[in-house]
Amino acid sequence: MPTLPLTLAVIAYNEADCIARCLDSVPFAAEKLVVDSGSDDGTVAIARAHGARVVHQDWLGFGPQRNFASEQCAHNWILVLDADEWLSPELAAELERRLPALMAGPAPAAYLRRRTIYMGRPMRWYRPAVGEKLARLYHRGRARWTDARVHESLRFEGAAPTLDAPFDHANNPTLPHKQLKVLRYAELKCRDWLDKGKPVRMWQTPFVFALAFLKDYLFRLAFLDGWRGFMVAHTAAAYAAYKRMRHYEMVHNPASVAEAARVLSKHHIER
Repeated sequence: MPTLPLTLAVIAYNEADCIARCLDSVPFAAEKLVVDSGSDDGTVAIARAHGARVVHQDWLGFGPQRNFASEQCAHNWILVLDADEWLSPELAAELERRLPALMAGPAPAAYLRRRTIYMGRPMRWYRPAVGEKLARLYHRGRARWTDARVHESLRFEGAAPTLDAPFDHANNPTLPHKQLKVLRYAELKCRDWLDKGKPVRMWQTPFVFALAFLKDYLFRLAFLDGWRGFMVAHTAAAYAAYKRMRHYEMVHNPASVAEAARVLSKHHIER
């Protein structure tokens, strides 16, 4: 397959079990770049063995880390994947076919559709896991990631096309993986809230839990995916409630920020 003037950019930390699949799924990228934040599990060696240039950068938060990666790329057009994501053969073929025209035009970015693999098989009905639209292909002179520590997004002006075929995401291979991710993401989000001086509203927490569960379980059709759908909806609601409890603790016990960072780093959750 001929290469195109495009960089695949991946931010990674201890992703030895999946980084090769991610890199190998984009054979047409002229450059593959992995920005690693201190892996000690073989990620770096595996990435290099699969054709990636590896750059070390201590963890800055998701948005700043992605912007750092953009600056390191050799090409202006960038495709961003997480290490646990990979292109389907159908999307790889579609990109190979459509990229030359897209890159020659004025579009700032393009949306890709993500298909989630949960508990070993794709979700069939839960809307965020079936064809979720994400801006992952962009021109770095026309788009930039927000500086949020977590839940970052790509910002740009102008119309962006959407590709048809999906890419895949192995979403938290086990429930313990998911719970560890919840802890990490909540910690980062609450620090953003602290920085912005967001007021604590603990009275909202029970209502937030109930509404988040109903939104995912009923309105986003998780119930059609059976018990897996119930678990997805419950985890999302628990995350929404836990963030508010942790924010309350940070505000009323500021010492807990450093204390939590120490215990989370021991388990490789905090970076």
